[in-house]
Amino acid sequence: MTIPKESWWKDSVVYQVWPASFKDSNGDGIGDIPGLISKLDHIKEIGADVVWLSPHYESPMDDMGYDISNYNAIYEKFGTMDDMDKLIEEIHKRDMKLILDLVINHTSSEHAWFKESRSSKDNSKRDWYIWKDERNNWMSHFSGSAWEYDETTGQYYLRQFARTQPDLNWENPETRQAIYDSALDYWFKKGVNGFRIDTAGMYSKVQSFPDAPIVFPDSKWQPAGALSNSGPRIHEFHKEMYEKVTSKYDAMTVGEVGHCSKEDALKYVSAKEKEMNMMFLFDTVDVGSNKGDRFRYDGWTLKDFKDAIQNQCSFIIDDETGERNDAWSTVFIENHDQPRCVTRFGNTSTEELRNRSAKMLALLQVSLTGTLFIYQGQEIGMTNVPRSWDIREYLDINTINYWAAFNEKDHTEEEKTKLLDIINLLARDNARTPVQWDSSANGGFTTGKPWMKVNDNYPDINVESQKNDPDSVLSFYKRAIGVRKQYRDLMVDGDFEIVDYHNDKVFRFTKSKGTKKIDVILNFSNEEQDVDYDGEVILSNMQGFEGKLAPYEAKLVLVSD
Repeated sequence: MTIPKESWWKDSVVYQVWPASFKDSNGDGIGDIPGLISKLDHIKEIGADVVWLSPHYESPMDDMGYDISNYNAIYEKFGTMDDMDKLIEEIHKRDMKLILDLVINHTSSEHAWFKESRSSKDNSKRDWYIWKDERNNWMSHFSGSAWEYDETTGQYYLRQFARTQPDLNWENPETRQAIYDSALDYWFKKGVNGFRIDTAGMYSKVQSFPDAPIVFPDSKWQPAGALSNSGPRIHEFHKEMYEKVTSKYDAMTVGEVGHCSKEDALKYVSAKEKEMNMMFLFDTVDVGSNKGDRFRYDGWTLKDFKDAIQNQCSFIIDDETGERNDAWSTVFIENHDQPRCVTRFGNTSTEELRNRSAKMLALLQVSLTGTLFIYQGQEIGMTNVPRSWDIREYLDINTINYWAAFNEKDHTEEEKTKLLDIINLLARDNARTPVQWDSSANGGFTTGKPWMKVNDNYPDINVESQKNDPDSVLSFYKRAIGVRKQYRDLMVDGDFEIVDYHNDKVFRFTKSKGTKKIDVILNFSNEEQDVDYDGEVILSNMQGFEGKLAPYEAKLVLVSD
């Protein structure tokens, strides 16, 4: 069974915009909606069909907009509702679609709902959030306890992220209906085409709120795990959201679930379950890290990477029959929460290897089955920030809290250096530096002082220098996406199979559909590799040697019949 072809989101290439860092139109140093409108043609020219706009809502910005104080207003630094209406119009005028971030596990503590909830124990909205006399040992995803004491009523509220992000109580049907009306239906009626659903597995908590199992013996606080992820009523809640709202529109819905078994994945995205179209799993982007703590990092091997890609692809295949089931997949290797892929999985030691490995990762992505997601700046090979940056340049609350908690205990200089190395490799701020548009001051992002420091390498890596260069990373992305669309049956919807799994230098896989097949060959090493293939090379990141793969060379071969 396959997803019906009329599902437009299946073939789509989605381009994610992090608004604060995309393009500033007025010189205040913060990206905004008019700036995004000015660059829509760039997004269209890459080959994108959908723009995913990260949170644009009214917010105190403690967590860069994932702390929403009003679902039906625009953050003033990003623009006005008129700007938002114009964005929707301009995207549709270019025959593209728009999806928004749906953040409904929590609100800001500045939201009117929470202000009422915290005002007294007998307030009508008290039960819209989760209040307890005693706290358990659950760990916040941003370090420390997941519970915050509130002196107004002498109770703790659950906040699995920042202290200013209280969790909503999805057990209350009145709360759920308010969410559907305010956060979803309002925007559908404005003309948006769907949502990326933030923390989509976290709404349902085990209601006895027991202590979590000890997985980090050196910590007082422990990851809540299954006690708050894919909880007992999560599928009931998603089915209700589908029935009451999303089924009424021709909507794209992609849930950020992160980690779950194949069995659980199918409960979310099997078409017959009527919950979501597809989901983000973190197998690939988390490779080498502890699932409960990204900064507990041990490194990865190419076999680890192959396993991650395999796991991310395999839940759309029925284990018993080997046939395609009715689920659908996503393809991504970068987003606002992840470091830059060319630094994480490629080689940035020289300009030549940086560009080549960025193209290799592009070829990998366009060849995988599922809906393709690209993050702003990925198309020009933007990199992580330099290791020389001081820790004070990092602005993300997750990194700030983690570093502060680490320094509450005594550590050697070697231990501190090791953590700083890991932060430099994995911190979310790596993806949040401003987009590098040209070689002018601040990379052409703003004429003012940027809210966050621009990566030092903007004179060498920017859109302007690449757009007319046929050998640039940007030009390669355009070609690669074009090839993906030309051979959509194989590349978007083909069956995936790893070849030579135990090879620790070369990642090779095939994609097949009926009698057609492509052979994808990727050298993930610094050394030449012997390779044989049979067919026509339809995409490559360099003019390689006959019978050899250069370091980080990649080939997409159309196999002869």
